This record gives sequence, C-alpha cells and structure tokens, in this order.
Amino acid sequence: MTTTFDHLSQRLETIVASGLTGSVAGTDGAAITVVDFAAPVGAVCEIERVGCRPLVGEVIGFREHAAIVFPSGDLSGVRRGAAVRLRRSCRLIPVGRGLLGRVLDAEGKPLDDRPQPITGRRRPLVQPPPAACERPPIDQPLCTGVRAIDGLLTCGRGQRVGLFSGSGVGKSTLLGMMARHTAADVTVVALVGERGREVRDFIESQLGPQGMAKSVVVVATGDESALLRIRAALAATTIAEYFR
Repeated sequence: MTTTFDHLSQRLETIVASGLTGSVAGTDGAAITVVDFAAPVGAVCEIERVGCRPLVGEVIGFREHAAIVFPSGDLSGVRRGAAVRLRRSCRLIPVGRGLLGRVLDAEGKPLDDRPQPITGRRRPLVQPPPAACERPPIDQPLCTGVRAIDGLLTCGRGQRVGLFSGSGVGKSTLLGMMARHTAADVTVVALVGERGREVRDFIESQLGPQGMAKSVVVVATGDESALLRIRAALAATTIAEYFR
C-alpha cells in the first residue's frame, strides 16, 4: 500500500533530482559517456539532442570518472557537450487495478490510444525477489482451461512453465487460450521481442475482449532497443507482483 509518506518521498526525489546535471563526453557504440554526473546506477536521465526531443537513458555503470548511460533510442542529434539531466534516481512503474484492460510500453505509458491509466501508485522497476522461506510450496493445481494440459501435464500454482517450439506452430494461440481461461483473477502478459504487426493480432484475436478484461499487456517489439526489451520484462514482473 502506498502511504502519504511514500508519495511525498517520490515527489521530493523528483525535486532533488532535477538539479543534478552532466554533459556528454563521447559515445562508445550504443552507450553514452557522461562526465560531471554523480548519478547512481539505475538512474533515469535525459540527454539533449539537436533538432530532436530529449533522449531518455539509464545509468548502467561507470568508467573512471564518467558515467555510462545506455539510451532508449538511437543517438541521432546527440553531440559532445550536450546537457544531461537526472530525472529520478530509480525507475518507477505505475501499478494498480487501473491497468486492467490496458496495453502499456516498457515505461508504463499507454499504447492503446487511451489516456494514461489512473493508478495512484508506483513501484520501483526492479524489485528484490521474495526470501526462500517466504515462498509457499507448490501443492495446488492450477486450472489452465486447456484440457490437454490439465489432464496430462497439470500445472501448479506458482510453477514456472516454458512453451518452446518453432515459429508458426501455435505458441501464441496456446498462450492466448491460457490467458483467457486460466483460473486467475488477473493475467499479466509480456510481449517482448514480438514483431510489431503481431502484437495487435495477439491482443484482438488471441486475447479478445474476454481476455483483455482481466489482463495487463506490456509490449516491447523486436525493433526496440535491448534496454527497452529488458525493461518490459521487468515492468511486467513488477506489475504481476503487485497483484500477487
């Protein structure tokens, strides 16, 4: 539960972070080297670009006296000496029942041409895993609604399941069936690395209105940066842990 203190802490963090700046010293492949920038690993920043909107990046490490920033897009318009501003010291993702029925990107922004979901709560993108002794035993069956699985390959609540096969043989169809019919109140689906044209087809044909009514879909297509694809997986996990 998010308390008033948590909300004020997040606001204070944003105010404090707004005063921390640095400058671009160079690039190394897809990474940007930033000097005079005392931001921690995982911090979110904005890099000014010539003729373009600011580029969002994340601090992933340090080299000597410089911070290494990995951008969420291409480096077009980035120049030496460009200003880098800290947005927040850790990445936050919106969580709450207001996300049900929505399609989000790796940043938690809507992709379904609807307003930003109203949740009132945010969590850090990276959450510590539960302690070993806090994890309940897997001793209850999970009904997936797929008779072949429930009858021959019964799954348990809390179990990890992998679907492995070649392309075009029905992984998405089976995943959609499980998302629609599994005995769960909420389903969180992460579409990471999918082709852009397949995302809408999965949402409309495989999930449908029945599946979307109780689902949250997080998307990072294969043409997006590796950083955004990683964030999408983490965002989906954090959202799912909120509903756990």
